[in-house]
Amino acid sequence: MLRSERYAAFAELLAERGVVLRTAAEQYRRAHELPGWYAALAAVTPPSVWTTGSDRADFDRARVELGAGPAVLRDYSKSMKHYWNEATFIPDLEDGAAAWNVASRFLELRDDDFVGGFVLRRFERYTSAEVRTWWVDGVCVLIGPHPDSPHDPAPAGIDLAPLAPMIARLGLPFVTVDLALRSDDVWRVMELGDGQVSDRPATIEPQTMITALLAQAR
Repeated sequence: MLRSERYAAFAELLAERGVVLRTAAEQYRRAHELPGWYAALAAVTPPSVWTTGSDRADFDRARVELGAGPAVLRDYSKSMKHYWNEATFIPDLEDGAAAWNVASRFLELRDDDFVGGFVLRRFERYTSAEVRTWWVDGVCVLIGPHPDSPHDPAPAGIDLAPLAPMIARLGLPFVTVDLALRSDDVWRVMELGDGQVSDRPATIEPQTMITALLAQAR
């Protein structure tokens, strides 16, 4: 994935050649980094707090702000969910030493790819695989499985009506929104990302995706 600052440099170089990207650098950052989209979707995504940078004191401030209980750790653009127990899941934020151990391992694994700061998100229990939805100019054009679970088909009848106006208000030309069904049968937003750097699940044919995207883009 292209970091926001590198995307901005890319956009600037293209502009010097008379090319204007459909997704501006500011729009890319808002989609690519959680602090850019969180406020608009706060009602439908786990409560979250974040730091600026990787300082321990700022991490502890955020930990106390979110409050005791389990949480999931990531940075502005990515988690390390495949290292769940060592670098993602924090059983109780009240245990500062244990929480910092997870954060330290996360930093070690992300290394130079660490983006922005720590993000702490309240842990919620889900009963479905994630579903990836694709949006062009605030309109959902395709629903399918998440790339990490391409053979788990998206359930029929997902009601996107409550979510659609929130996505539209963000004013982003091309994004993905990942959803999962919480244990109380409420669909929750797991992630919003810029569509240009979002993987396609292997079970969706490229032409199917291209056709859906172009139909709305026109």
